Amino acid sequence: MLAEKHWEAANGFTLTDEMSLLIAAEASLLVLGLSFEHYRDVSAIIVHPSTVTLTGARGAPVAGLMTDAPMPILGQAMQRGPIIIAWDSAANDARHPERGHNVVFHEFAHKLDMLDEVTDGVPPMPRDELDHFVEVCTREYEVLQGGDDPVLSSYAGVNPAEFFAVATEAFFDVPGALQAHKPDLYDVLSGFYRQDPAARVGRWRPAG
Repeated sequence: MLAEKHWEAANGFTLTDEMSLLIAAEASLLVLGLSFEHYRDVSAIIVHPSTVTLTGARGAPVAGLMTDAPMPILGQAMQRGPIIIAWDSAANDARHPERGHNVVFHEFAHKLDMLDEVTDGVPPMPRDELDHFVEVCTREYEVLQGGDDPVLSSYAGVNPAEFFAVATEAFFDVPGALQAHKPDLYDVLSGFYRQDPAARVGRWRPAG
């Protein structure tokens, strides 16, 4: 990740080795059970010091709508393009995984979703896993439309693509909570990522 991807600091920001290493390590965690080839469409990682404000006409979170309202963002993944990360958010997320929010996990999950050229919350996977994955994620997405959730942030209810990205944040940051409250969702994410972070966290938990 560090050697093969282009890294860039924006707005006169100084990008240190420590910053790049943190982002690269978190991004790499997502593909430990997959392959680095899954990031073939990540053309660059652009790191801003803080929140980025988008301007100009662009697609709105609701499919089919356009907006030109200024929108502050902590990160962005572009189809066949770069990933933007706000460093202050990435650093804070890394310090507090118990909050279940991680902009690096979120944006790199979008890149996995985009591999089939459709940003729909369903990354490419074997056909024998696809139907069950869609069934579980659709059911949990619909549950979110009814109100607050104990594990997933409300942003997961914006659209299926954001659901997958937010669920990925929870899967890696608070796997025990996700497994306890949404075992079916945990299982399909575990199947896709080929990882069991809840078991990993359990092994690392100190005694007493």
